[in-house]
Amino acid sequence: MSRHDPAFIEQKIAYSESRIAKVVFPPTINHHSTLFGGAALAWMDEVSFITATRFCRKRLVTVSTEKINFQTPIPSGSIVELVGRVSRVGNTSLTVTVTVFLESMYQDGSEAVINGQFNFVAVDDNGKSTPLFD
Repeated sequence: MSRHDPAFIEQKIAYSESRIAKVVFPPTINHHSTLFGGAALAWMDEVSFITATRFCRKRLVTVSTEKINFQTPIPSGSIVELVGRVSRVGNTSLTVTVTVFLESMYQDGSEAVINGQFNFVAVDDNGKSTPLFD
């Protein structure tokens, strides 16, 4: 299968999808007793980096984030699941979309409450952009 084959890219996207579950404990909350936005962004950047790395297995740098939407406050004591999925593939860059799902600790079900996009560029040993696939 060639790297230009859409099936190859779809297979890489499926394989690289990453999920991380966290509990919102007091060190990550703000004065409203909800998840601090900076903590959420750090968690999202981490899962996006894992996803991007799994996708291409190259050195990557985050070059930008965009469209971070906080729809619902996340209360202390909640479970969140962060899901990263590659949503755009270029020659040297890619975008990972991260969705954060909120779960009550004591009830079934979840809802998407934060989403955002993280853009990465593959770099060589000298920090210069390099193709995602050789």
